[in-house]
Amino acid sequence: MQFKHVKLQRANELKIIETNFTLPVEFVLLGFSDIPKLHWFLFGIFLFIYIIILLGNGIIILITRVEPSLQTPMYFFISNFSFLEICYVSVTLPRMLMDLSTLKGSISFFACATQMCLFLILGATECFLLAVMAYDRYVAICNPLHYPIVMSHKVCTELVIGSWVIGIPIQVGQTYQILSLPFCESNQINHFFCDIPPLLKLACGNIFVNEIVVFIFAVLIVTVPFMLILASYSRIISTILKLPSNTGRTKAFSTCSSHLIVVFLFYGSASITYLKPKSNNYEGTDKLLSLFYTILTPMFNPLIYSLRNKDVTGALRKLFTRLVAM
Repeated sequence: MQFKHVKLQRANELKIIETNFTLPVEFVLLGFSDIPKLHWFLFGIFLFIYIIILLGNGIIILITRVEPSLQTPMYFFISNFSFLEICYVSVTLPRMLMDLSTLKGSISFFACATQMCLFLILGATECFLLAVMAYDRYVAICNPLHYPIVMSHKVCTELVIGSWVIGIPIQVGQTYQILSLPFCESNQINHFFCDIPPLLKLACGNIFVNEIVVFIFAVLIVTVPFMLILASYSRIISTILKLPSNTGRTKAFSTCSSHLIVVFLFYGSASITYLKPKSNNYEGTDKLLSLFYTILTPMFNPLIYSLRNKDVTGALRKLFTRLVAM
């Protein structure tokens, strides 16, 4: 009789736990709801940024397709990188613009899962593609005679496809393990899109193992490509310093500087976001960092690659001249 009473009490406790640990039907993205008076101002700014990103990266894709002098492996990768940036920013910005205009922020469980999965896949693709671009510069500068053979069109295509595909199973698994967690009563995500750190803050129970898994995946996807980039550029810098003429060194450095700026802009902000310890005291900082690598970096990329590159600026002048002549 006593055993039966204990068993019934245990069942009631489990029932209470199950009611506290729920799978939400939808989430609410708080975004910038703490400053509602500025929502139309922010809407205008982010809409302008989105248009700039689409136009800037679209122009880069166009000129690398139509200009014969830009039909090289380096610009093939830049073109694919610009396309990636358009996809990357389109996962988060249109949704944020809609939330700013409606002030609702509600997003279904499935839509949240889809957004996070696509965002993680595209982020992983960016990490690997930046590493591929560094390898391209390494071969061009350190092994120039073998460059046409090593970086053939077939190899370049395979490297791009590999960059897109390699992160898919990892990030699908990441999304599944995060959204399979039990969530507490609150469904409010203090962010402007569905991402791992803010969702982990809503999870109940002991999530230490999940945090370790997230950290390991972040190390694999962020740190490993970054180390490959550092290894490539250490060899590149060593080779450049051995060049006999200042002109040769300047030209070699100029072909790498744009890529290095993009690498440090993206990796700097993304690494701080995903590799720093979990804390509730820096949620505003987290949003700013996320804005930087999800929106501002894609906006700066076309400017960095065009203003610092004579081949691109020359191709832009030719394209503009053709359009005026028409």
